[in-house]
Amino acid sequence: MIVNLEKAKTEFLKYTENYDLTNENIRRKQGHSIRVMNISKQIAVELNLSDDQIQIAAFEQYTQYQTYNDNRSFDHGDYGVEILNKDMRKYIKTDKYDKLIKIAIKNHNKFEIEEGLNEEESLFAKIIRDADKIDILYEAVSMFWNGEEKDINNTEISSKVMEKIEERELIKRDKNKAFCGIDKVMSVLAFIFDINYNPSFKIIKENDYINKIIDRFEFEEKEKVRNIALQYLQEKER
Repeated sequence: MIVNLEKAKTEFLKYTENYDLTNENIRRKQGHSIRVMNISKQIAVELNLSDDQIQIAAFEQYTQYQTYNDNRSFDHGDYGVEILNKDMRKYIKTDKYDKLIKIAIKNHNKFEIEEGLNEEESLFAKIIRDADKIDILYEAVSMFWNGEEKDINNTEISSKVMEKIEERELIKRDKNKAFCGIDKVMSVLAFIFDINYNPSFKIIKENDYINKIIDRFEFEEKEKVRNIALQYLQEKER
């Protein structure tokens, strides 16, 4: 066994005990990391990868931070690599896959995957990126923006954000300017435009994340956005 996933989970839960688990954001991150591990494994299984590859794909970064927004804190992908540099042997005995795992973790939250990766490195980076985005869509159904409905409802999608939706492109966050109103919802919804694998599209479609997120709010371009997103899923999930 390359990675003892149960041991990794136990070590991760021990690690989170150093943080205030009464804090909603910390508990959310704890759940997020475990779910991403499970989703990564599911994608790897459906891609018919080997047992060793499945174990590696499921090995997510085990880090904690107070905010989900890297623009307001630090890059948690890079920080995850720092943590693993200290603790990797807790989870995996061999150093054969260290570089592969660290590259995947480093790239999972970046706007774009770094250039120069080989086929295997790109594969695992994309699996974790898919799993991370899928779980954020899951959280967007009911966890995000609670109590902000009045500030979001009936606001307009900005022209720049709508252009990205129409072009079916991921929306880059501006470090100097936070998304407001319905734009913040659209910035998450647009994650579907950076999904890589058919099993990932299948998970999104089966859980109806697009409709569930859109139906939380009222905004003028609601049906237009819905049609673009659902058509995109239909085209990709084949």
